[in-house]
Amino acid sequence: MSTRFKPKFNIKKGDTVVVIAGDDKDLKKPRTVLEVIVDKGRVVVEGVNIVTKHTKPSAQNTKGGIVKVEAPVNISNVQLWDAKKSVPTKVKRTRENGKLIRVSKKSGEVIK
Repeated sequence: MSTRFKPKFNIKKGDTVVVIAGDDKDLKKPRTVLEVIVDKGRVVVEGVNIVTKHTKPSAQNTKGGIVKVEAPVNISNVQLWDAKKSVPTKVKRTRENGKLIRVSKKSGEVIK
């Protein structure tokens, strides 16, 4: 991603999204965003892109071993979930009382 300008994304931590591309593609199963990595344009979504990570023994984890964790996926591979209509939706931003708010294009509802 470009380092000159900070990109603006419509997806935030805690949003419900669906995966629209990749191995975990499922347009009917909404999932929660755990983390947004803005400078790389990636998101960590609960239960998506599970990888096995080998850990060394440490003070906290005396055994070490193999741990399964979620790896980031590209932000273009997820789409916001519209709970009212139960479909994936695009987002438009509007200004209300000087604040930017996100609005679902399918239902017209404000996204919290």
